[in-house]
Amino acid sequence: MNQIMQVKGLVAFPITIDPSVWIFDDRKKTSEEIFALTQSESDLEAYTKEVSKHWDRELLEGAHLPEKAAGKKFKKQEIITGTFYMPLAPFIKNAEPLKEAEQIVIQSAEKELTYPLSVVDEMVLLFCKNGKPLTDSGPIHLFFKNKGKDQTPLTSITGFELT
Repeated sequence: MNQIMQVKGLVAFPITIDPSVWIFDDRKKTSEEIFALTQSESDLEAYTKEVSKHWDRELLEGAHLPEKAAGKKFKKQEIITGTFYMPLAPFIKNAEPLKEAEQIVIQSAEKELTYPLSVVDEMVLLFCKNGKPLTDSGPIHLFFKNKGKDQTPLTSITGFELT
């Protein structure tokens, strides 16, 4: 099965995506991160709390030199055994949908399904299960964040077209 897929149709830049390299992408997420039932706080609240904590520490302890930042790093064991998802929205946004685009057609080996373009933010793509790429019914499976991880995914996806 072909691992490379296209995003085409009513887009400014037709792009190709290759799920086999997503294991190295920092945007990948685990099922716990994707299917969390509620977001306890907004990004702004989290940022404010972190800055407040840092400010309080500096007032009490004084300034510290920054620690050596190792960057975002996944442990080798997590990559070898992990199950990872990738949000679809960044790829669609990079293709820059034209103003006329209203729907996204998910093309698979069995069928084509059409969804409004507004639900792209809810779509996530499973590309790695238990540390292995999806080869039988892959290269990706499509899930919706709001339906939870017990849903039946769309499998054998071959491409995306905006109409």
